Amino acid sequence: MKTFYYVHTGHRIGLDRFRRAVAILNSLEDADITLLTSDYRIAQEAREFGIEKSVGIDVVRNIPHIANNGDQLIFDSDEANPLMLEDMREYFSTFIRVSDNENDTKADKELLISPYLEGEGICKAIAVDEKYFGGFSKSVELSYFFGDDDYEKDLEKNLAFVDGLNPHLQLGYYYFLDYEDMLKHRFKNYFEFEEYDAMIMNSKVLLTASPQAVLDALAAGTKPIYFQREDYTREFITLFRQLNVPIIENYDKNHLNEIISTISNRKYEKIMPDCNKIKIFLKDSLAL
Repeated sequence: MKTFYYVHTGHRIGLDRFRRAVAILNSLEDADITLLTSDYRIAQEAREFGIEKSVGIDVVRNIPHIANNGDQLIFDSDEANPLMLEDMREYFSTFIRVSDNENDTKADKELLISPYLEGEGICKAIAVDEKYFGGFSKSVELSYFFGDDDYEKDLEKNLAFVDGLNPHLQLGYYYFLDYEDMLKHRFKNYFEFEEYDAMIMNSKVLLTASPQAVLDALAAGTKPIYFQREDYTREFITLFRQLNVPIIENYDKNHLNEIISTISNRKYEKIMPDCNKIKIFLKDSLAL
């Protein structure tokens, strides 16, 4: 019996679920789990994140081509419809779903990891890599991370949103080379994709549309500002309000300026290093 962990990734999806999986898998250390991603490129580079075994499978329907009936699966994706989810619960001996929906419910024959829900068979936790918890030197006033994907070049279309703020730009994984070159020309200072950790740890303030970056920043003592992209899920809004993270919509520059001018007085809620809690839940559930 093998154990797999599937995450939805791609040039229109980004890497938030992948970064969350990395945090969880790294906490499990030597557990024999194969990471499945929906694109081959990030699967090939997963070793750079500490992941020993990873396979790109293109689409979620290909999971049975890799896994056998009776194997175990951790599933982090919104791709599956109710019928497909029910098939997965029957196909796998243990099926653990990662959910960000505050209105979700746990079905029979599945377990849940959720930042909102509690109850039997549910692990209420926020997955952030333990390396982000600690005191770090804050040498960068403001960083800007649009997300690892920008297929429609919305960052370029809305450059006025950060005009005059002179942020350090965090480059995304799925940016096309010519687009990346243009952004490097437009932004005097920037972090390469591989410098994500340094950006999280060394920024005083982070403006981002990446939910996972918000959580990583909170752990690192960075003050995050979340702006809601139209093409991103809204499922984190309630969580961020609970954590007192300021939220911006519609590229509202006036609202952004107001938040930045008062951010030194904002009291964020602290998040806990929950990966150990998730590790215990998974080891018990999967008999690792």
